[in-house]
Amino acid sequence: MVRLRKVVPPNGADILVKLEWENPTGSVKDRMAQTVIARAEADGRLKPGGTVVEYTGGSTGTSLALVCAAKGYRLKIVTSDAFSQEKLDHMAALGAELTLVPSEGGLTTKKLILDMIETARGLSREPHTYWTDQLNNHDSIAGYYSLGEEIWSQTKGEIDAFVHCVGTAASSRGVATVLKRYKPGIQIVVVEPAESSVLLGGQAGPH
Repeated sequence: MVRLRKVVPPNGADILVKLEWENPTGSVKDRMAQTVIARAEADGRLKPGGTVVEYTGGSTGTSLALVCAAKGYRLKIVTSDAFSQEKLDHMAALGAELTLVPSEGGLTTKKLILDMIETARGLSREPHTYWTDQLNNHDSIAGYYSLGEEIWSQTKGEIDAFVHCVGTAASSRGVATVLKRYKPGIQIVVVEPAESSVLLGGQAGPH
C-alpha cells in the first residue's frame, strides 16, 4: 500500500493506493480465483482430475489459468475477439483452452455476454466439469475478504472511505463486507463507466 504524495491537493485527505498489480498475474482477480477453486475443492464440487470452465474477458481467466495450472486442473475459457489479444495470449500461455465467441465489431455487448454464458453453460454439462460462474458464485465475493482485511490492517483501522471501480462488483462487495464489519459507518464508493452506468439505473452499454 502506497500513500500518494504528488497528485493529492494540499491539506486534502490522505489517499492510499493498494498495489494489486503485485499479485502473480498482475490482477486483483488472483484472490478470487484462488478462493473459488479452493472452496469448490473443499465441498466436492471440483474433484482431482476435473475440468474448470468460465467465460471471461481476460483478467478472471488469467487468474484461473494460473491457479488451475498450479493445482493440475484442465481449464476451458470462453472468451471473444472483443478482448485484447494480450489477454487471450496470457490465458493461453498459462494453459487455458480458449473458445472464441465472435463479437459485433469488437464491442462488448449484452448479446456477446449472453452468448458467452450459454457457450460456457454447454461446456459445463460435460462430465467432471466445474463451472465457476463468476456472476452467480458467492465464493467470488469471499475471495476479496483478504483484501479487506489487509486494507484494515495496513491502515491500522484509520480509514474513512474505500473507492473502487466495478465490473461484476464482487471485489467491492467483498472488501465492503470486511470493512463495514470493523467500521459500520465507513463510506464505500464504486466507480462505473458513464456509458454503462447500470448501478445508477442507466442502460447497459458497450465499454
